[in-house]
Amino acid sequence: MPHLFTDPVYPVGDELFSAQDLLAKFILPPEQAGLVSPYSDLHLKVGRPAHYRREGDIIALPGASVLTPWIAERLILPFLNDRQIERLRGVPPGDVDTSWYWTAKKINFRLNVFNDLDGLAAVLRVLPVTIPDIRDLGMPSDLVWQEICMLMQGLILVTGPTGSGKSTTIAALLNHINQTRQVRVITLEDPIEYIFESDRALFSQRELGRHMGSFAEGLRSALREDPDVIYVGELRDPETVALALTAAETGHLVLSTLHTRDTRSAITRVIDAMPSERAAETATQLSLSLAYVLGQKLLARTDGGRVLAMEILKNSPSVANLIRQNSIHQLQSVIETGKKEGMSTMESHLRTLLHAGTISADEAIQNSNSPGNFR
Repeated sequence: MPHLFTDPVYPVGDELFSAQDLLAKFILPPEQAGLVSPYSDLHLKVGRPAHYRREGDIIALPGASVLTPWIAERLILPFLNDRQIERLRGVPPGDVDTSWYWTAKKINFRLNVFNDLDGLAAVLRVLPVTIPDIRDLGMPSDLVWQEICMLMQGLILVTGPTGSGKSTTIAALLNHINQTRQVRVITLEDPIEYIFESDRALFSQRELGRHMGSFAEGLRSALREDPDVIYVGELRDPETVALALTAAETGHLVLSTLHTRDTRSAITRVIDAMPSERAAETATQLSLSLAYVLGQKLLARTDGGRVLAMEILKNSPSVANLIRQNSIHQLQSVIETGKKEGMSTMESHLRTLLHAGTISADEAIQNSNSPGNFR
C-alpha cells in the first residue's frame, strides 16, 4: 500500500503529524504575506527529530520524537515516484534531487533525499509561491539589474552560500527579461525550480537527469538551439565552465550560480576549475566574457522574515586587468571605489540595512565579509 502525504505517523508531543503537517510551517499567516518565510528548509533524518532552518539557524521541532526508519520512510517516500524510490534503494543507493509541488497550497519545494550513516534522510527547501518582481528583491542598485536585463552577451555569476536565494535572484532577472524582451531563453536546471510561462520571451526549460545527461551536454545542445539567454544551474566541472565562457563570448547572455562566500572567490573558483595549464587562458577568457558577479546572503530581519544583502562586482577595465594578471586579492579595493560604475561591497549594503533598522548590528557583523573591519 503506498504511503500517503496525509498519513499521521510522526509523534510530536501528544499528536501524530503527517508530512503535510510538517510542511505547514512554511505557510505564512496573512499578515506576513509580503515577507520571505523565516523557515527555509525542513531536515528529516533517521535517529534525530525533525529540524527546520529558521532565519539561518537549525532548530528542532518542539516536542518532536526521534525518527525511526519506519517513520522516516512514511514521511519521505510520498514525495518520490517509483523510479526515484528504486534509485534510492539501489546498490549502492543513489541520491534523489528533484522538485515537488504542493498543489493545494501552490508551493514548490526543492527536495534532496539520500542515505547517511544512520539511514534515510531528506532536505526540503521551500521556494517562494511566485517569482518576485526584480524591483522588490532589494538589490543595492536598480541600475545594476536594469543593465543586466538589457545585456546582449556576457556572463552573470550569482554566488553565495547554500540557501542564500541565488536561484530566486536569477529567476527574478529572467522573469523581467521575459516581460520586456523578445528573446529565446533556455534554462538548464537541477532540478527545475520556477516554472516560466513564455511572455515576450520564448522559454525552454530542461532538467538534469530528465532532459539531459549533464550540464555540459545540455549546454552544447542549447548552443545549437538559437538561444539569446542561457541559464546554467551551476558551473560544476571544467567542460561546463569552458562552454559557458565560450557562449558568453559569442553573443549570448549566460547566467549561472556558484557556491562561494564572496565575489572575489567566484573569480578564483572559475579559474581553478580548469586544468592548471589552462589557468592563464581561462583568466583571459573570463576577463573578456564576465559582466557581473553578484554575491549575496539572506539575513534575519528585525521584524521577522529575511532580507537580501548583496555585493556587486562589475567587470570594468580595471577589474578585467586584475583578472588577467591573477591579482584577485586587489579586487576588493576596486569594488570599494567603484560605486559610480554600479559596484558595492557587502559591508556597504549591510550598513544601509543596519541604518534603516532592517537588521541588527550582530546580524551585520556576522554576515560581513570582513568582520574585523566592519564598523
